[in-house]
Amino acid sequence: MSLYLRTALIFLATFFCTLQVTAQNRPETPAILVADDVRLLDRDTLVASGNVEAMYQGKRLHAQSITYHRKSDSLTLTGPISLQDDQGVLLLASAAEIDRDLENGILRGARMVLDDQVQLAANHAALVGGRYTQLYKVAVTSCRVCNSNKPPLWQIRARKVVHDQEKQQLYFTDAQFLIYDTPVFYMPRLRLPDPTLKRATGFLVPSVHNSSRLGSGIKLPFFIVIGDHKDLTLTPFLTTKSRTLELRYRQAFRNGDIEFNGAVSDDDFGRDHTKFFVFGGGKFDLPADFKLSFNIEATNDDTYLLDYDFSDKDRLESDIAIDRTRRDEFMRFAVSNFHSLRVNEPNSTLPTLVGNAEYERRLHPGGAFGGELRFAAALHSHYRTSDLNTDGADFDLYADGRDVTRFITSANWQRSFTLAGGLRAQVLTGVDLDSFQISQAGITSRSNVTRVTPSGAIRLRWPLLKIAGSGASHVIEPMAQLAWVGGSNPNVPNDESTQVEFDEGNLLSLSHFPSPDRRERGVIAAYGASWTRFDPKGWQTSLVFGQVIRDQTLFEPNGSGFTSFTSSSGLQSKSSDYLLAGQIKTTNGITITGRGLFDEGLSATKAETRASWNNKLADIGATYIWLQKDNFEGRPVSVSEWAIDGSYRVAQHWTASADWRYDLATNKSVRAGLGMKYTNECVDISFSASRRFTSSTILRKSTSFSVTVGIRGFSSRTQDKSFVRSCRK
Repeated sequence: MSLYLRTALIFLATFFCTLQVTAQNRPETPAILVADDVRLLDRDTLVASGNVEAMYQGKRLHAQSITYHRKSDSLTLTGPISLQDDQGVLLLASAAEIDRDLENGILRGARMVLDDQVQLAANHAALVGGRYTQLYKVAVTSCRVCNSNKPPLWQIRARKVVHDQEKQQLYFTDAQFLIYDTPVFYMPRLRLPDPTLKRATGFLVPSVHNSSRLGSGIKLPFFIVIGDHKDLTLTPFLTTKSRTLELRYRQAFRNGDIEFNGAVSDDDFGRDHTKFFVFGGGKFDLPADFKLSFNIEATNDDTYLLDYDFSDKDRLESDIAIDRTRRDEFMRFAVSNFHSLRVNEPNSTLPTLVGNAEYERRLHPGGAFGGELRFAAALHSHYRTSDLNTDGADFDLYADGRDVTRFITSANWQRSFTLAGGLRAQVLTGVDLDSFQISQAGITSRSNVTRVTPSGAIRLRWPLLKIAGSGASHVIEPMAQLAWVGGSNPNVPNDESTQVEFDEGNLLSLSHFPSPDRRERGVIAAYGASWTRFDPKGWQTSLVFGQVIRDQTLFEPNGSGFTSFTSSSGLQSKSSDYLLAGQIKTTNGITITGRGLFDEGLSATKAETRASWNNKLADIGATYIWLQKDNFEGRPVSVSEWAIDGSYRVAQHWTASADWRYDLATNKSVRAGLGMKYTNECVDISFSASRRFTSSTILRKSTSFSVTVGIRGFSSRTQDKSFVRSCRK
């Protein structure tokens, strides 16, 4: 080994050992230097040249050459130079002089890139204490800057910018905001969070709104960091006709989180009072696998949510619940409060306070008995504030002030068998005990009722599989069930089973009522078949057909002569309407789903069709629904309505959106909206317009417009790289 090379190696070893001794807090991170050529010019000067790369304390340095001066303990770098740390901060320069620890020094022709989003170009920069980077004569933007004379869409020019890496903040001195090359406003002092900071106190993206109901105004949200686990957003919304303050509060705990949204308004229309609403909720993990959840929805004005476009809800629900779900056990306890905002729906005669307690347990006995045992118990109670013992104007044959408590317990056994030819058989049997206590029942129902309901059923399914010559798989499954349910329905009010849905999910159910306050009785048969085709190219098609047949028509036990099932349920006769449902899925994201009930004359009782197209460019859906009139379901006229909603990316940076809801029965539009959004790597601009065509005694037609401009990089991240513009060669 030559004396020259030995001296150079000793010098390098001494140099990097000194670095490691200096970094006593992190001795586990060694310094590494890689270069094409290393020369020792004299006892105090070392030169590394050619593709030089140095790594030290999480920092990575690239340069054309590095000269180390032992006397001054400093480095002279010639570019192009790049210095990157583990926080996503990249510094580029043409030349630099920095200390040995890469924490203090001067960089000329400097450019800083933060989190691969925000670029800061400066005449020169100074590194101070490993924490601050001071840049002078700076231009800042998150727009793609190409090698052309065209300025970026927006930029901030400043005499000085200081980046505090510890607090992840940018401090501007004499800042100008420019659109292209046109100054828009000037601020002597400006502070912005750098893109690596997830949460920072400050203003968020403002938006401009115009509404025929609210007038013209602006929203200016302000985000406040209260701590590491909680924050508050205040949004003043000032218009020519209203003054509003919107609020959002979030807090995370070790075992859960909460969030509350609300607003308070003072306006020049409607009722003469201050309006407010609050929506909130939370979830928490409790000991022994229990979970606590709560939800709050409240407002003091029936039209406030719609007038200000906060929500379309017309019934509010607040609740608190504790539940636990295990493999063979489920329990839940909940208390709910309901408040209606609908016209002519008084809350005093609605079940506004509801309590529920449920418990279910399943066992798997062995031996010859086998199968599965299920034990369940449920306690339900609902309360009305009305104290009427007689019926009001709705004529439902029951007292408007009635309060109902229901206790149900059941024991059921089921077992499945596989017979010859792959036929699947299932045997079900059980007994249910129903007990009702009714207060303020009037003369149309009993105050205390108890019924025992035995039941049994045999269910058969025969799945058949065939693979065609094209490679497509066909699965056909005929199904049938014969069941018997004993006892009779007690004379209790129908408060819970007022709206019945008959679909492929409950075709083989023993009862099609949504709640056990009503049960189907007698001999019940059901049959049907399903067919599914899986194409090797990715297509999928399915079809389900079914019908329910009973030995008797179910009538209400109150002597009214009305059937227990409504006329639009499809179940009001001994033989139900025919159920038909199908779905088609394609490889390009198109899905068409249809479901309907058809009587013997093949006239539709209920029908619904949904078509959607979902891929990288489109997210579009259209729905058509038909419901025949049914006074017992609160539908005095037939409903025939279609709706369309979705968005389509018409170009790389442009996305159009629209929604339209149209009532075919009245030949009137219900609601319509249009939107257009422009997005690239540095800006997000959206425009929307909407029109509500419906009106009532307390609600008026309205038209709204809004414009939102967001600066990407600071206020929002560029997650989708497909919006980033590319430079033309």
